[in-house]
Amino acid sequence: MEPTSRPLLVFFTSRRSGPARRMESLLAHIARKERDTLEVKKVDVDERPDIAERFGIGQVPALALVQDRRIVARLDGRVTTPRIEEMLDPFLATAAAR
Repeated sequence: MEPTSRPLLVFFTSRRSGPARRMESLLAHIARKERDTLEVKKVDVDERPDIAERFGIGQVPALALVQDRRIVARLDGRVTTPRIEEMLDPFLATAAAR
């Protein structure tokens, strides 16, 4: 069976993290821009420590790209839009080709 789901970008954040709060608008922009090829979900590690633990998140902000139920890429700490796009590009090209 061929997987048909779009890649999922999980944004791990916390209300207490200034760098994570500053990245929120950046992730909203990426979610709008890539809405046809990428799903973006936000997880507050204070509210859902179980999910953060399952993904091995030790600091926020963090981004995990999930495809076919596996983490295929990850960025820890505050990052720029070009860095996120660099991580996403190979996977979004694959998703668009499906």
